[in-house]
Amino acid sequence: MRITQILLPLLIISLSSISSHVWADQIFPAHLVGTFSRNNREPKYTIEYLPEDAPFHPGDNLESMVMLDKQGRRFLCFLPKEEESSTGWTSTQQNISTVLMETDKQLKLKTPDELLLPLKDNCLLRQEGWWSYEFCHLGSVRQLHLEDGTKIVQEFSLGKYDAEATAAFNQNVSHASTMKERYHSHIFTNGTTCDLTGTPREVEVRFVCAETRAMVTSITELSTCKYALTVQCPTLCKHPLFQLEKPVSHTIHCNLIPQEEDTTRTEDEPVVGESPKLADS
Repeated sequence: MRITQILLPLLIISLSSISSHVWADQIFPAHLVGTFSRNNREPKYTIEYLPEDAPFHPGDNLESMVMLDKQGRRFLCFLPKEEESSTGWTSTQQNISTVLMETDKQLKLKTPDELLLPLKDNCLLRQEGWWSYEFCHLGSVRQLHLEDGTKIVQEFSLGKYDAEATAAFNQNVSHASTMKERYHSHIFTNGTTCDLTGTPREVEVRFVCAETRAMVTSITELSTCKYALTVQCPTLCKHPLFQLEKPVSHTIHCNLIPQEEDTTRTEDEPVVGESPKLADS
């Protein structure tokens, strides 16, 4: 019943978002009209409208509902089943559980720090307006103002790599938080003294999985003179805990109901998109 409660509003939206209803020239030939989900972790639902001569052939025990387009034509829409395991977990929960079990099996799986070793002895530079930010793996992070692309005219150290602080930080981060955020952190401390706080600047470098080249993607000041710098690294994608979760995708198939079949349906059958009939007074 839960999947029906989720999908019913989506079916209504799919009709109303296209000039309030589905137009004839947008139905034929069959095509995808949209993908819906509440967020990127929930299953995504795609609605496909099919003509009378190429209907969808449903399997057993699929829930269905009737929808109307603006011209009054009826479509019988079949709702996909919500997959459940014997434990009652949904398919989305199974995805995360599978990742954890596969991780436990791979006893020779490299650690995040081992996967980051290709960054050693390399420095990455990101320019944001007046300032440029230089990250050197296991080295330092600097905030620079450059002229002519190479001449340093102003410089602040945001911190030097601190192995002890990094170990303590990662030990305190809960596993649930790690799974949710999907990044690995290094802590850099003892940077240039901050004029506003009187304490050395610090930066947390967050490594994330990305299939493209290694690069600094963002720099944020979390609080006064305390920063978070995000570095994307392709080699980190080899670790299953840092791979981006792929959402489950389902298709809602809607068959055009032939006119002669349509007349045999009862008048009391609920139809999405049709105003309820008022009882005779």
